Amino acid sequence: MRRPPADADWMAAAIALSRRGRPASAPNPNVGCLLVKDGRIIARGWTQPGGRPHAEAMALAAAGRAAQGATAYVTLEPCAHASPRGPACSGALIAAGVARVVTAVQDPDPRTDGSGIARLRDAGVEVVFNLLPAEARAAMAPWWTRQTEGRPFVTLKLATSLDGCIAMADGSSRWITGGRARAHGHLERAGHQAILVGRGTFEADAPKLDVRLPGLEDRSPGKLLLTSGAAPEGWTAVASPEAIDGIDSLLVEGGAGAAAAFLAADRVDRLLLYRAPVLIGGGRRALADIGLTDLADAHGRWRLADSRMLGSDRLDVYERVREG
Repeated sequence: MRRPPADADWMAAAIALSRRGRPASAPNPNVGCLLVKDGRIIARGWTQPGGRPHAEAMALAAAGRAAQGATAYVTLEPCAHASPRGPACSGALIAAGVARVVTAVQDPDPRTDGSGIARLRDAGVEVVFNLLPAEARAAMAPWWTRQTEGRPFVTLKLATSLDGCIAMADGSSRWITGGRARAHGHLERAGHQAILVGRGTFEADAPKLDVRLPGLEDRSPGKLLLTSGAAPEGWTAVASPEAIDGIDSLLVEGGAGAAAAFLAADRVDRLLLYRAPVLIGGGRRALADIGLTDLADAHGRWRLADSRMLGSDRLDVYERVREG
């Protein structure tokens, strides 16, 4: 006999739902909210483009009067501060008569940071706190990184041969990986606010850096050029990895110099390694010098988070291991 869903099951579903708002919800966090009553979902919501309406507001509007007595599963503590763009979600949940709120993680924004939970409890709403916090933080990693560290969450993409080359010796690189891997790369582009290449890649490949997947063409990210000079029209020049500001998520896509610069600055949080079953030999390497002086320092820095086949190519996803 199947057991009924538990709090953790509903929260896992809310976390999965929250990913629908990424990256369009920026500068606000991508939050997911489920309203559950009598063992079934009566409404759901996620943060809308531009950050409003919030996930809770979307779910409450969909539920209407049925929200009274329901349990709200929210991936981030409901906000407690009013805004010209909308009311505080903790107050909206109270006004709707929600009986119980289960939240994954406390909001690090000092305008809320525990006061949303306190406001709910003071109004007699039962609050369950800190359920699947690591999973919720991972789902909103771009916003969380900017909120807590003041910088964008950076994904580095490398598409290589088995022997670690990104191009032939003459620079030709179309195509190392197959169609499925390239389509996955475009899906990753759609999930980031901005994409960056170095000057060498720009001059050699004249990349468009757009999203060429049906239905997602409008999700093409902004284009950044890592350069000490000026950028052409439609691009933004950035002088260094540390100089990037105003975005939550960045995809670094090429080439060896740009990749090395971000690794040397320890600004890479996630690594996408696409490997094609080909050997090039004598080709251009994936990385330039990253400043490593002791091999021991290279160990323990990366954790394998995912591995899958994309046609004949393999994708390995690594996450940077950081204290705390």
